[in-house]
Amino acid sequence: MSTETSQPNVMTTRRTVKLVKMGAMVAISVALVYLIHFPVFPAVAFLEYDPADIPILIGTFAFGPLAGLVLTVVTALVQGLTVSAGSGLYGILMHIIATGVFVIVSGTIYKRKKTRPMAVAALLCGMAAMAVVMVGANMVITPVFMGVPASAVWSLMPFIVGFNVIKAGINGTVTFLLYKRIANFLRK
Repeated sequence: MSTETSQPNVMTTRRTVKLVKMGAMVAISVALVYLIHFPVFPAVAFLEYDPADIPILIGTFAFGPLAGLVLTVVTALVQGLTVSAGSGLYGILMHIIATGVFVIVSGTIYKRKKTRPMAVAALLCGMAAMAVVMVGANMVITPVFMGVPASAVWSLMPFIVGFNVIKAGINGTVTFLLYKRIANFLRK
């Protein structure tokens, strides 16, 4: 028996370990949504804060923006079919758009230079991009799914923008504080 066939392929083992770690990030993200979610503004109670993006952002910083997007899509699907099933396809789609923009922008910037100042800049840019994109997404998608006129959505825009900035700000701050402590484990 040759050593090539008897020993596991190193690349296959690395990919498997990475997939397991990414799976753990998805599981943590879904569990966090189940355990922690509350309205940011009582007047619009459907806009609930949850920390689901923290493990996704940590995974993005550890594995890159494409992996972050994969984490986003898988988490949104699992979450949308389980703990957040009430929001249905609308919730899944909005989660993918919001978090997808956040991780692509943040992950792409951070990947260029992995320093603390760059992490701050990346998270701030991701937060801003998410807030801007969600204005457009809410103006186009929300009227279709909710059966309301665009003017009704526009009247809620200060709450929507505020919600996205607050949620992204909290999740970005916690990610910044936790990432370096977790990064070595994820990269091993």
